[in-house]
Amino acid sequence: MFTGIIEALGTLTKIERQSDDIRLTVDSGKLDLSDVKLGDSIATNGVCLTVVECLSHGYVADVSAETVALTGFADYQAGQKVNLEKAVTANTRLGGHMVSGHVDGVATVDKREMRGQAIEFWLTAPIALARYIAHKGSITIDGVSLTVNEVNQQQFRLTIVPHTASETTLTSLKNGDKVNIEVDLVARYLERLMDPSAQESKPSGVTMALLAQSGFLR
Repeated sequence: MFTGIIEALGTLTKIERQSDDIRLTVDSGKLDLSDVKLGDSIATNGVCLTVVECLSHGYVADVSAETVALTGFADYQAGQKVNLEKAVTANTRLGGHMVSGHVDGVATVDKREMRGQAIEFWLTAPIALARYIAHKGSITIDGVSLTVNEVNQQQFRLTIVPHTASETTLTSLKNGDKVNIEVDLVARYLERLMDPSAQESKPSGVTMALLAQSGFLR
C-alpha cells in the first residue's frame, strides 16, 4: 500500500525486454534504500514493483506482461525519470490517499496551461475508467496522489501546485503524453457492493440511501 506522496525522482538506467515482460534497473536518486530488502515493494511511476535485486544506488524489478499492457512501461526508455515511493509502514503519514500501486490504465494529456503559479492539466481517461473519476475525488497520476477539480465525461482537470511539480515528473508533461492512472479504491469497492450479480442470497444492507447518508454520495 502507498500514499501517492512521492519520495524521490528516480532514473531508468536499463530496460531489458524479455519476451512480453520487462526487467528494469532503477537509479533511486535520493530515495533512502537503507531499509529496503529483497521482496519489498516500491511504487515506480505508480506501479507497485517488487525489488528482485538491491543495488548500491538503486534496485532491479520485473514488470509482468499484464502490467506492461495496462501502463506506459511499454514505451519507456532508458534515461527516463520516474516517481518513486516506498510502501507505507505503521509509522507513515497518510498524506495522500490509499494507493494500491495496481494501475488501472493510461490517460492522455489533452491540455496544459499555467494558472497563477500552478499548472493545470486536462486529461482523457479510457471510457471504462471514467465512471470512477469524481469531482473532488482522488486519483493517482504516475504515482502522484491528486484531487480531481473538474470532470466532463471522459475528461478531467487537475491542478499541480509548485511543490508537487518540482518534486515529481509531472512538471515535464506536455500535450499528447501518456500517464499511468489508478482510480480511487473506494469507488471500485462501492461498485462491487452495488452489483446485483455479486450479491449473495442474503442482502448486504448497502443501499444508495445508506451510502448518501454516510457521505459517500453527493
